[in-house]
Amino acid sequence: MKIALMDSGIGLLAATAAVRRLRPDADLVLSLDPDGMPWGPRTPADLTRRALAVAEAAAVHRPDALIVGCNTATVHALTALRDRHEPDLPVVGTVPAIKPAAAGGGPLAIWATPATTGSPYQRDLIKRFAADVTVTEVPCWGLA
Repeated sequence: MKIALMDSGIGLLAATAAVRRLRPDADLVLSLDPDGMPWGPRTPADLTRRALAVAEAAAVHRPDALIVGCNTATVHALTALRDRHEPDLPVVGTVPAIKPAAAGGGPLAIWATPATTGSPYQRDLIKRFAADVTVTEVPCWGLA
């Protein structure tokens, strides 16, 4: 199996390490945008354009799946990435773990880039999976 992972830069390291632990047999393709990192402060349109370009670079290698190793890219570009690549290339997004965190029943805080924190996507996750708990969104300026 060949798995592609994409992100703007160093954030890809954690996702890559997790995939390597789970699938040590997989061939990994890493696709980055070091000239555009970090993606957090970018506009949704610019981020989507850049994410599509990074995904295209990964798709050339014909992976079996594409993992978006970035919360911000997921909340703003996942639909465009899936529209462009699926069903031939499944695209897996990465978002803050709101559902499992809320399952504990206590209050929770979500530290993320301001672009992720302020996104309709994250707000929808909170509404769907954490409606019964107190959620504090913490926009972390400079987080990459």
